[in-house]
Amino acid sequence: MTLQEEIGRRRTFAIISHPDAGKTTLTEKLLLFGGAIHIAGAVKSNKIKKTATSDWMEIEKQRGISVATSVMGFEYRGYKINILDTPGHQDFAEDTFRTLTAVDSVIIVIDSAKGVEMQTRRLMEVCRMRKTPVMVFINKMDREGKDPFDLLDEVEEELGIHVRPLSWPINMGLRFKGVYNIYQDKLNLYTPDKQRVSETIAVDLQSKELDQHVGEEDADKLRQDLELIEGVYDPFNIQDYLAGNLAPVFFGSALNTFGVNELLDCFVEIAPSPRSIQANERMVNPTEEKFSGFIFKIHANMDPNHRSCIAFVKVCSGKFERNVYYRHIRHDKQMRFSSPTAFMAQKKETVDEAYAGDIVGLPDTGNFKIGDTLTEGELLHFKGLPSFSPEMFKYIENADPMKQKQLDKGINQLMDEGVAQLFVNQNTGRKIIGTVGQLQFEVIQYRLLHEYGAQCKWEPISLYKACWIESDNEAELALFKKRKAQYMAYDKEGRDVFLADSNYVLQMAQNDFKNIRFHFTSEF
Repeated sequence: MTLQEEIGRRRTFAIISHPDAGKTTLTEKLLLFGGAIHIAGAVKSNKIKKTATSDWMEIEKQRGISVATSVMGFEYRGYKINILDTPGHQDFAEDTFRTLTAVDSVIIVIDSAKGVEMQTRRLMEVCRMRKTPVMVFINKMDREGKDPFDLLDEVEEELGIHVRPLSWPINMGLRFKGVYNIYQDKLNLYTPDKQRVSETIAVDLQSKELDQHVGEEDADKLRQDLELIEGVYDPFNIQDYLAGNLAPVFFGSALNTFGVNELLDCFVEIAPSPRSIQANERMVNPTEEKFSGFIFKIHANMDPNHRSCIAFVKVCSGKFERNVYYRHIRHDKQMRFSSPTAFMAQKKETVDEAYAGDIVGLPDTGNFKIGDTLTEGELLHFKGLPSFSPEMFKYIENADPMKQKQLDKGINQLMDEGVAQLFVNQNTGRKIIGTVGQLQFEVIQYRLLHEYGAQCKWEPISLYKACWIESDNEAELALFKKRKAQYMAYDKEGRDVFLADSNYVLQMAQNDFKNIRFHFTSEF
């Protein structure tokens, strides 16, 4: 296969949603269709003993939530599919925002009973900013939920995107009979089964055969609904979808493996292959001969026996090859990788080559930071991987003096992942952890104990915001740091951070020191 053909058959996408909408369950069923797994696991279930493939961390299995993005790749109908299952919980939103920089399209999962929720809105804003093509899967049709037309109105209004249904449900809840696949003009009859797929029938909408399959009343309602859809919604236009202006909508039940196949079949046909990415220097085209890529995620301890870190690289252009020297732009040194890996969540296998659109794992011994660029020599910097100013802060203290080394190593590796941010008070040297949500503190404590054997305890600290500061006026900067000494800290890179304890203090500081620039993301 030529480079062009290899890249053209790649589909790299993220699955995003509010917690509990069924995102990880949908991922499992996509893997099932791709033949990547033979039994779909459950996120939380007493009957199914296998846990979800993408929720492989111990804390994920216990809580029944995703706390880290996992990457899974498989082949399907001649396409190479790369799925990134993201955490839905808002406390881990930063991981999800970063993941969205590494994908070419997105599937949003919406719970039919709850409709569009807060977290989905925020994620959609990021997609809109990047003009990422979006598909919507309305899940849990086997339960009572909102009227499908009301759901479509809500998606349009709340997410600010035009929609076009490509499948349509026949009733819902206990009376759910199946969906009509508008995209392929086929009827899919529903039989609840967590591992097998229901039957698909080609049927003429006007024939009596439809009445026999779903009953006269439901058949009439389906005909009226489809007529209404043709009248209200514009015909599906693939260009509008690729431009990020139109979202195709599918209905189904991920838990019961229903409606997922239609979604996947349509997805591989219409979703974009890897797209051009804007670097600071120029636009990078995926089909360029030379390799380039960036690190969008680092994960510590994927294999607890080896305490290894893995850096996830999104290949942006060309072909990545094993044992070839590439230039690490930030360090300006040549590096080669003898064991790059492809993923199936936690399981990984060594790969000899990867193409634009693929996600490759590189063993990391402390060489990488999120946002680092690798190329065949050209000076490139990919942009758009910020760390946001945290909203919650706590002092982290060692609870076991014998394990100081393990604690330090654990904190450093977890901070490299971007799970949270570390600030060291310039005055006292005390370590402060800043996060987006409370749950992250629990995850850090849990992982320090179970992955590093280190115990930590939290102490409260009342802070409002962390701001990175810089100034061209050295004297004013020195005066500011002297006046605010007790509120000054260093971040992991040794940059000056001002920890304001209230909005009032921050505003006063901004008014009093006009020549100092206050930044609320670490990318400036």
